[in-house]
Amino acid sequence: MAIKEDIEKGNDSVNEEVSVPLLQGEKNMGDEEDRYTDQTSSKASLWMVYLSTFVAVSGSFEFGSCAGYSSPTQTAIRKDLSLTLAEYSVFGSILTFGAMIGAITSGPIADFIGRKGAMRTATGFCVAGWLAISFAKGAMSLDIGRLATGYGMGVFSYVVPVFIAEIAPKNLRGALTTINQLMICSGVSVAFMIGTVLTWRTLALTGLIPCAILLFGLIFIPESPRWLAKIGREKEFEAALQDLRGKDADISKEAAEIRDYIETLERLPKAKLLDLFQQRYLRSVIIGVGLMVFQQFGGINGICFYVSNIFELAGFSATVGTIIYAILQVVITGLSATVIDKAGRKPLLLVSSTGLVLACILSGIAFYLKNHNLALNSVPILAVTGILLYIGSFSVGMGAVPWVVMSEIFPINIKGLAGSLATLVNWFGAWAVSYTFNFLMSWSSYGTFILYAAINALAILFVVTVVPETKGKTLEQIQSAINA
Repeated sequence: MAIKEDIEKGNDSVNEEVSVPLLQGEKNMGDEEDRYTDQTSSKASLWMVYLSTFVAVSGSFEFGSCAGYSSPTQTAIRKDLSLTLAEYSVFGSILTFGAMIGAITSGPIADFIGRKGAMRTATGFCVAGWLAISFAKGAMSLDIGRLATGYGMGVFSYVVPVFIAEIAPKNLRGALTTINQLMICSGVSVAFMIGTVLTWRTLALTGLIPCAILLFGLIFIPESPRWLAKIGREKEFEAALQDLRGKDADISKEAAEIRDYIETLERLPKAKLLDLFQQRYLRSVIIGVGLMVFQQFGGINGICFYVSNIFELAGFSATVGTIIYAILQVVITGLSATVIDKAGRKPLLLVSSTGLVLACILSGIAFYLKNHNLALNSVPILAVTGILLYIGSFSVGMGAVPWVVMSEIFPINIKGLAGSLATLVNWFGAWAVSYTFNFLMSWSSYGTFILYAAINALAILFVVTVVPETKGKTLEQIQSAINA
């Protein structure tokens, strides 16, 4: 096996008798693990898992609040502070640059001070950012505040799904991790709706509410047991795992499996950035980064950021269309959370990508007809159907599942580096697509959607040929199978 070979090559003191417990007897372990999980699920109280997830996804809601802030506040901020369009554009886009910095540092921070420590750090930046925005007297304070909230977003985008994946039992992991995306969508939608009735300064202060919930809640929830085991805090590791599985649950098998896997990985040389591209890790990196590429370059942030303009260009009410868009996004993301552990990750990705292709083709046809003055009465309905099908399809799979898979596939010794790389690629894609969207629409409105359709068609091929199914497996089983 690849991991065993690497241990033997990387450490001369480890002889051929070094065992890799996770990989030995894999078939028998699968049956034992299934029986163990069923017993655990039926006997143990998982209230701490649910509480920990609720606290963590307050960071996801904060993420959505940051992302949704600029849309309803543009007119009021420009008027009150006499900003030019260029100055406001800097305010809007600097969020993404902050998120890129957050993405680069999120993995090392989460590895050094823990998952809870990383969430506290992100929360601190968001609090400082919202206060700077709320009390801003000019463009400089706005930009500093926006950059700080962007940094917090970047850290949250990595650490929240990783934390949830590391605390959840395997039979609940997909559904609980998907709540991350649901709360992001909810944060965006709430910011958009209440931003129509609150002043921009008050709206900024509402961003402090999820921060307060997170800071208070982190006091009462345990740290990730896998991180505690990795850094050698044995008593805290067992206590955290017991808290998460219930006081009467038998954690001995799960604890032993985590220990054995981490001990095996600790014998490997410490991972550096270039190590991610070595054969033993390359497949997991390709899967994680590839899903982020297709998630973003399929057009989501261009369509999301400029959905009002798209509806207006198609001759449909921007207000009505955007509200329907926001509600649909939340509802379908919530529904997908209920089926991800039954249907599996791969089927949802395939259904989602197929729907995205059809949606882009419909929207492309609508704008082709408009540009050529053909069947103009059908343009609004085709465009609206295409855009709503797009967000519905995205919410089914491509919105949440790449983050779920990213949190599952990386071994813990490279999780910080690899997760930071995947998150950075995601944020770079978000910036690139949102920046180029208007230029592409000026070049060819229907051509833009056909381009996105082609990229989403490639995503189908990628999912079929490269992405594994991870439902119903422990993190250690997933990682050993991918990197074997």
